[in-house]
Amino acid sequence: MMAFLIGIGSISIIVGGIGIANTMFTSVLERRKEIGTMKAVGAKNEDILTIFIIESGILGLIGGFLGLVFGIVAAKIIEYYAQMYAGNIIKASMNPYLLVGCLMFGFVIGTISGFFPSRQAANLKPADALRYE
Repeated sequence: MMAFLIGIGSISIIVGGIGIANTMFTSVLERRKEIGTMKAVGAKNEDILTIFIIESGILGLIGGFLGLVFGIVAAKIIEYYAQMYAGNIIKASMNPYLLVGCLMFGFVIGTISGFFPSRQAANLKPADALRYE
C-alpha cells in the first residue's frame, strides 16, 4: 500500500513539475517584449532569472497549498465516516511541521521546474526580444 501511494505521489510531482515548466515557457513567450524592455533599460540576466524563478516558485506554492487543503478535507471526511461506521479506528492528525514542509516542498518543486524557462528568458538578447511578435 505504501509503495502504491509513493508511486501516485511521484507521478503527481512529475505532472505538477511539467505543468509549471509549461506555464513558465508560455509566460516567457508571451512576455518577450517585456523582457526586452527590461534588458534594454539595464536589467541584468540575474534580475530576469530571479523574477521568473520566484514566479514559478509561487506557482508551486499555490499548487502545494491547494493540494494541502484538498488532502486535509479528504482526511477529515474519511475520519468522519470511519468513526461513524467503524468506531474510533482512524484519527487524522496534522502536524504543523508537516504542513509547512509540504508548502516548502511545493515551492522547491516549482522553483526547480521553472529554472530552465527562467534561464531561457534571462539569455534573450534585447533586440531579439523587442523584435518578437
